[in-house]
Amino acid sequence: MRSIGGALRLVAALLVLGSAAAAAAQALLDFSAEERAAIARHGPWPQPWAGDPSNRVSMRPAAIELGRLLFFDPRLSANGAVACATCHRPDRGWADGLPVSTGLARGDRNAPGLANVRLQRWFGWDGAQDSLWAQSLRPLLDAREMGATRRGVAAHLRGEPELSCRYRAAFGAPPGDDDEEVFVDAGKALAAFQSTIASVPAAFDVFRDALAAGDATAADYPLAAQRGLRLFIGRGQCSLCHFGPAFTNGEFADIGVPFFTGPGSVDSGRHGGIRRLQSSPYSLLGRFSDARDPAVRQATELVAFTHRNFGEFRVPGLRELLRTAPFMHDGSLPDLHAVVRRYSTLDEDRLHADGERILRRLDLSDAEIDDVVAFLGTLTAADSPQPAPPSDEACR
Repeated sequence: MRSIGGALRLVAALLVLGSAAAAAAQALLDFSAEERAAIARHGPWPQPWAGDPSNRVSMRPAAIELGRLLFFDPRLSANGAVACATCHRPDRGWADGLPVSTGLARGDRNAPGLANVRLQRWFGWDGAQDSLWAQSLRPLLDAREMGATRRGVAAHLRGEPELSCRYRAAFGAPPGDDDEEVFVDAGKALAAFQSTIASVPAAFDVFRDALAAGDATAADYPLAAQRGLRLFIGRGQCSLCHFGPAFTNGEFADIGVPFFTGPGSVDSGRHGGIRRLQSSPYSLLGRFSDARDPAVRQATELVAFTHRNFGEFRVPGLRELLRTAPFMHDGSLPDLHAVVRRYSTLDEDRLHADGERILRRLDLSDAEIDDVVAFLGTLTAADSPQPAPPSDEACR
């Protein structure tokens, strides 16, 4: 009897295991080969990075440490109260959680998070900067933000022993007499630090890798997220602009967000950004770029000023979204449901006649909106993006 009982228990156990396996199998959507290939193109993560050729100190530990000190130093600003970290807070996904920056540092655009910023090709919502070090200089001089001067930043680096020491360690000599050169070097150190802020793999990455490997653990990925992913790469056509491991093509698009920022005030987006890029002394075409390969300059050389750029803004990456609300360049959409609903009810007549005609009103149901939001949420890692750890080496 014991043997029969044991056999029955074994059969029962196998039935339970079989039911669990069947349930697990049912929890994985039947993604087609085409869908699986589209999903695979959103990886791997993290992406390798070899440094910025236009910034000779972009991966030097001494420059990273100098940039860290400068990033959190409010004394760089005109009133001594605004630091880079005022609008890019580590506890807010390296953004500030506000529609547009207010208070000590005022702006008319949303402060984007800095995670994975090193992977961008253009910087700022309008792409007026073509390097991270040039973008780091812009808020220093902007009267609405930090209101500093080149001379003031250079004097601060010369006058503070710790900063001067770190500068010498990073650049091989103490800050010289050329204020503009020292000012630009401050931007390059800031960029070196920001380039280390990177996000770790998220739930989507675990699923993508398991799916590609045929691993059964792919079924652990929530069904709602799977359905949202299918919409994202399929009917929604979201991945046409938000593609690749960083979920962005790095370019610009008009998605119908209003241009007007107040009575008589208009934000022209990329239209104005190109003008500023072409007139900037800090572009990759200027004397401060350290790039020697002509290919690095090519995109800046070829950028053309056209009317269709009016009202276009940079397509942001989608990683770490749950940490960086509100959304859009003007911070007008408070959460991801509002973002997806905007695309679902898009006014196609508002878009440029010669613009991004790939955009179509999606007409998603409420349940489909929830599914896309569930998927987008899986692009935020459990651990917040972190920069390189501080150096414990004293500066002498």
